[in-house]
Amino acid sequence: MKKEHLPKKICVVCGRPFSWRKKWEKVWDEVKYCSDKCRGNKNKVHEIS
Repeated sequence: MKKEHLPKKICVVCGRPFSWRKKWEKVWDEVKYCSDKCRGNKNKVHEIS
């Protein structure tokens, strides 16, 4: 799979797009956060306007 064809999601905390990573291969459907920092701030959910 080439890098430009990787699936993308929007982080529920910061609202930024992030791409699929090999370490998320088996749990990609469950991934909501782009980083550990955002997972730690999950109570501060970004509102999309």
